[in-house]
This record gives sequence, C-alpha cells and structure tokens, in this order.
Amino acid sequence: MSPSAPSAASSPAALLPAGITVLERGWLSANNILLTGADDADDAALVDSGYCTHAAQTVALVTASLGGLPLRALVNTHLHSDHCGGNAALQAAFPALRTLVPPGQAAHVRDWNPDALSYTPTGQDCPPFRLDGVLQPGSSVRLGGRDWQVHAAPGHDTHSVVLFEPEHAVLISADALWENGFGVVFPELEGEHAFAEVAATLDRIEALAPRIVIPGHGPVFTDVAQALATARRRLDGFVRAPDRHALYAAKVLLKYKLLEWQRAPLAQVQGWAAATPYFGMLHARYFAGTPFDGWAESLVQALEASGAARREGAWLHNA
Repeated sequence: MSPSAPSAASSPAALLPAGITVLERGWLSANNILLTGADDADDAALVDSGYCTHAAQTVALVTASLGGLPLRALVNTHLHSDHCGGNAALQAAFPALRTLVPPGQAAHVRDWNPDALSYTPTGQDCPPFRLDGVLQPGSSVRLGGRDWQVHAAPGHDTHSVVLFEPEHAVLISADALWENGFGVVFPELEGEHAFAEVAATLDRIEALAPRIVIPGHGPVFTDVAQALATARRRLDGFVRAPDRHALYAAKVLLKYKLLEWQRAPLAQVQGWAAATPYFGMLHARYFAGTPFDGWAESLVQALEASGAARREGAWLHNA
C-alpha cells in the first residue's frame, strides 16, 4: 500500500505565522508572498510579482487573497523578469502602491534600461514600472505588520536580497536557496567569480538559522539543513565543471521561453536562440568548438531527453 499524501494541516506552509500567504506559482512566475498584519490592516505587502504573461492572474490572485484590503507595498527580492514582471500591472491595479527594489539596479529602473536589467540579453520581457524606494541590505522593512531584516544575497544575482523575520525565523529566500538547489549563477556566466558569492550566501542563510523557508520557486520547506547540503553539493559540482553550469543555464533559458510560448515552430526556437545575446555569449565562451546551430539543436534534444519538451513534426511543445 502506498503511503497517503500529507494533509494540508501537516504541510510546511501550514506552519507559517498568521498573515503570511504563499501563492505558489509555476516556474515561469516566481512565488508571490502576501504579508498582512492583523493589527495593521492597512499594511498589506506583496513580495515578488511573477512574469508579465501571468500579470492579470497575479492581480486576480492577490486581490482575492486580500479580501478587500488595499495593497500598500510591493517589494522585489531581485529584478529578474520572473520576479518583477507583474509590477506594472499591480501598480495600475493599486495606484497607492509603494514599490521597493534592491539598490544595485535602482538607477536602471528609473532610467528603464532593459539591457542593463537583463531582459533584452536573455530574450525576456518586463513592462516598465515605477520605483519608489530601495531595500537596503543591513536595514529592516516593515511589511504586513512585521519587521523583516534585509540581507544581501549575491550569487544568482549580484544585487539580490533575502528577507528574514526573526521572531518566527521565517526566511524569504528568493532564488538564493530552493529545497533542491538555487538559481542559475548568472554573474559567473558573465565572467565574474560568483560561485564564491553563492557559497557565502549559503553560509549567511545558515547563520540566520531559519526554521521555515519560502523559496522563490517551489514549495515552502522546513528541512533547511538538507536544502543547504543539497545546494552545496550542486555548487561544488559547478565549481569543478563550469561548462556543466553553462549548459544548465542554456537549457534553463530555453525551457523558460518554452514555458512562455507553450509551443513554437522549431525554426522560431532556433531563430530566437540565434537572436538572443545570452546564447551567443554562452556559446562563444563555453561551446565554441560546436557550430551554433548544432549546439542549439543539442539543447532541444536535451530538453526532449529529460521530458521537459516534446517534438511533433516541425513544432516544439512544452512538456
């Protein structure tokens, strides 16, 4: 007899303090974390807003979860498109919304530079949004009636932060730590020595000693020691074989676009990869010995072999 699934009451998310609601999304959109305070009903805040193609759904989910309360603050752990692509739609839906981002790329938001913000190089989209302030590492920010510490978390993104609520030891870890790893280390691919920053961020998370973690993707979890051990093993493998990390990144970027499209002609997939600067950079730096078209085809084949995509004639489908 197979074991029964855990009840909702026994799930890690059920252990979250009152006023913290996790809207777990698919991999195209980061999780949205809604913070509301019983003693301060006018202090509702949202952490991360998902990808732009899901923006209408994000607004609907947040509005329903608020139950008539106004949304007063929106904060982004970092400015990758899957974490802030719904910002503009939320600002339109909640005109009094105050939006805070990490300081490292604030100037690029104010001047709206999609190249510097990574959207053009990765072939992704993010509608321009308004910036009202910054989340300064080393400070605290009051969200949903609680004080959250802001900690720098470079690695996956140089400017990323994580948020820690010390009373209940709740960590909003963004893409610095998932239950089974962490996000692609983009600065390392661009020539920075960022694997060391990933290691330092994992050490910082361990020192905070969270009891419950809300990741940027995937379910809430409580076995933090196991997650850290998994992340460190994965990091060690990437340090030993940087080309393995580069291949992983290329497949992630292609799969992400396929999640957005759901299905596309193979010619469109090849054309998009050829026109997307990040693929050109990865190919030139790590895979120059293979012609680009053949390398791009090998990425499609790798997604098929893993069950992440399927080919039907001249079309590629998300799976």
